[in-house]
Amino acid sequence: MDESGCALALRIEDYGLLGDTQTAALVGRDGSIDWLCLPRFDSPACFASLLDDEKAGFWRLAPAAGGLCTRRRYRDDTLILESEWETPEGTVRLIDFMPPRGEAADVVRIVEGVSGRVPMRMALRLRFDYGRIVPWMRHREGEHNAIAGPDAAWLKTPVELEGRDLTTYGDFTVSAGDRVPFVLTYKPSHEPRPKAVEAERALKDTELFWSEWMRDYDYDGRWDEAVRRSLITLKALTYAPTGGIVAAATTSLPEQLGGPRNWDYRFCWLRDATFTLQALLGTGFVAEAKAWREWLLRAVAGDPADLQIMYGIDGTRRLTEFTVDWLAGYEGSSPVRVGNAASGQFQLDTWGEVLDGLHLAREADIEMDENAWDMQLALMDFLEGHWSDPDNSLWEVRGDRRHFVHSKVLAWAGVDRAVQGVERFGLDGPVDAWKALRRRIHADVCEHGYDADRGTFTQFYGSRGLDAALLLLPQVGFLPWNDSRVVGTVDAVLRELYRDGFVLRYDTGADGGVDGLPGDEGAFLVCTFWLADALHGIGRTEQATDLFERLLDLRNDLGLLSEEYDTAAGRQVGNTPQAYSHVGLVNTARHLSGTRPAWRDRAQSSRP
Repeated sequence: MDESGCALALRIEDYGLLGDTQTAALVGRDGSIDWLCLPRFDSPACFASLLDDEKAGFWRLAPAAGGLCTRRRYRDDTLILESEWETPEGTVRLIDFMPPRGEAADVVRIVEGVSGRVPMRMALRLRFDYGRIVPWMRHREGEHNAIAGPDAAWLKTPVELEGRDLTTYGDFTVSAGDRVPFVLTYKPSHEPRPKAVEAERALKDTELFWSEWMRDYDYDGRWDEAVRRSLITLKALTYAPTGGIVAAATTSLPEQLGGPRNWDYRFCWLRDATFTLQALLGTGFVAEAKAWREWLLRAVAGDPADLQIMYGIDGTRRLTEFTVDWLAGYEGSSPVRVGNAASGQFQLDTWGEVLDGLHLAREADIEMDENAWDMQLALMDFLEGHWSDPDNSLWEVRGDRRHFVHSKVLAWAGVDRAVQGVERFGLDGPVDAWKALRRRIHADVCEHGYDADRGTFTQFYGSRGLDAALLLLPQVGFLPWNDSRVVGTVDAVLRELYRDGFVLRYDTGADGGVDGLPGDEGAFLVCTFWLADALHGIGRTEQATDLFERLLDLRNDLGLLSEEYDTAAGRQVGNTPQAYSHVGLVNTARHLSGTRPAWRDRAQSSRP
């Protein structure tokens, strides 16, 4: 431990989330903010010690003796984090939050004395551009200002500060009843210095923001606490100016500790569209669902042949991938990547997911843009000509393109939703031709994607491997839950992808290594939620409930989930918090609670 109070690297689940619905910060149990991108989710980080060590930037507030907090919690239904330390000298509480974005981005930290007199230490090491740039620091009118190139930040506090070793320190003592504020404000360096928020007023405004947002909450099931926290997390991952929802707040947290499967998830995936809409609409958040639908329409506008699997939070298409070689990676997991080359892949399922998502919005009576159907017609034109092409699958494999079964099924789903648009909503389209296409895709999948000897659908045509996405076939209406091929596929997933109580998305070693990547990965949490849904769908509700509650036990003490779980290490892995995991939690809770909305219940029949 150095003079700043640094401890060993924290586990991923040791971090809590702060956010202002435009960016997010990760705060460890040791009181250190180790990840923060300003001013947006996808901006370069100014605190990046999460992916290296203290030299990459952090902001720690904790007892001078250091150590992990004794306990922590979110204040009611908010993103206001309260961490407490019980020390020999007394008890102190740290209140961390990001107020709703006003003139600038702010991080507010209030140290509150609970009992006794506790010596405290603040250490601030700003490092712009993912830890690479040391800013010029200066003291002016009771504030500390950092500036480097396009970035500027101001720290305001009544505590006397000093600079040592390119780090700003502040030592002070809090007694019972004391409240000592720290406000860090960011704005582009060429713009006028913003007015700093007043900490106590910002605290009240932030609490009011979250309590007012939760007024729309509508879920009356047995897992209320878990659903509430997951929905707040999804709201925190929403980029308010556009309505886009990032897959996670981080980049390059590893899928295998020490391994190379490290990706940037600070973008918006089209594959998440329908499931996210289900979660939001099914729990009362129609405004958020509409904003997500509007983001979707803007992002995919243009030539259907140019549809991407993911976009930036503002709809940006070019997400160039590069490595940040000066960062060592989380626990040595390298490389650290920024951007995502998978944005240029061909994933056939994307066309079906967009058509399904827009259809769901129409079913839920969300007012549709007058051009939405024209866009769907254009998407259908492309799908008709390319449904038989091999692709990279929803899992973005970087090996050879294949005829992935899930991709073909989502192509079928897209055609099916177009047929329903004509038959149920009176829209204009060549419905007879679409019905014939729907039958043709269905027959093709059943002939080439089903292994009768093993009694299961396969990952791709001719594959010996499985894919957890096969669990979604009945959810999208391709076959009914009671079809023997569905039941057989669920049993096959339990045999071949079920590891230590959780589900792999696929076997990375099957068929000679289908994804073309070295290393391995943990159990994929959303896939395990899908298995719980599938078990419930085929009538094994008790088994489904047991699995769901086992998943809930993987959440950290603040109710957060990352992308995956390493069963051997007993740790969360992958980027965090992961929107897909929390969407899965919300939807499975709704299914098991019997609150599944009528427009998504396709269990009664298939439409081949």
